[in-house]
Amino acid sequence: MRGYKEQKICLHTEWRSIPQEAVGCAVALGNFDGVHLGHVHLIHAVYAARPDLPRAVVTFDPHPREFFRPQDPPFRLTLPQGQCEALEAVGIQHIFRICFDDNFAHMSAGEFVNEVLHKALGVRHVGCGQDFAFGYRRGGGVSFLSEQTESLGIGFTCVSTRSDEGGPYSSTRIRRLLQDGYPEKAAEELGRPWSIQGKVQRGNQYGQKLGFPTANISLGRYLEPARGVYIVTVCLSNGEKYSGIANIGLRPTISDGQESRLEVHLFHFSGDLYGQQISVALHQLLRQEQRFSGLEALKAQIAQDVKMAQEILAASPKKLL
Repeated sequence: MRGYKEQKICLHTEWRSIPQEAVGCAVALGNFDGVHLGHVHLIHAVYAARPDLPRAVVTFDPHPREFFRPQDPPFRLTLPQGQCEALEAVGIQHIFRICFDDNFAHMSAGEFVNEVLHKALGVRHVGCGQDFAFGYRRGGGVSFLSEQTESLGIGFTCVSTRSDEGGPYSSTRIRRLLQDGYPEKAAEELGRPWSIQGKVQRGNQYGQKLGFPTANISLGRYLEPARGVYIVTVCLSNGEKYSGIANIGLRPTISDGQESRLEVHLFHFSGDLYGQQISVALHQLLRQEQRFSGLEALKAQIAQDVKMAQEILAASPKKLL
């Protein structure tokens, strides 16, 4: 992804009280879950149209799907912090993150354009994808947005979808790749490895007892990828990086199978990570999750997993990581 260094990204969560320096941007509209190559294509196209303006996105949290279908399993590719980092990496200077609550859900498409984009944000150019829909009951689309912005003297760009031989890039497609156990293919469409960020929690110490201490993270709102053991890279809060292996799943040999979680063992690391925010990037699925006859069998398999991961890393460290 192309990066920019002009200024640090600014996050705005109160759209009714935007500081003067954030008014008058060129904005891309969308949920930007994952900030994948299709999103980057949209962002670059919008700012190519008005390179003289500050670069911004208008996005929403919670994701509208989370708001309207809270009973759905977690599905997010990026949570707010990870989304900020990914957007900053592609040159965004301002993020307008709108709280998607009941009041906002009932705002008409016309009100969104007039009250939010025009009056509150003072945008000078707007861009979106071909399938962008917004407003109460998704009442506004590309044609409506084009007409409304023109009447207000706001520039508008409709950006064609970026595709490859597999079809259009999309967050849905990337989710499917991860659920099928192909993080390396998901990385090709994201432009970077897919990562889970979270605070290290105290577990039941089974990893320590088995000789493979782990840092445990709840998946929370993240999509659950295919259950199994992965080669990973872990970035600590101080910026240090370590290779390792991670298990994602229900841990059927040692747990009651009620909560799926991520447990990561870092190679060549010793120390206390409890309470730290870490990022775990998935690179390759080594094997699917399975139940073992007991702890000794599990310990032997983990040793094999570590050996296999280290051999793969030694053979192609740059290609994999």
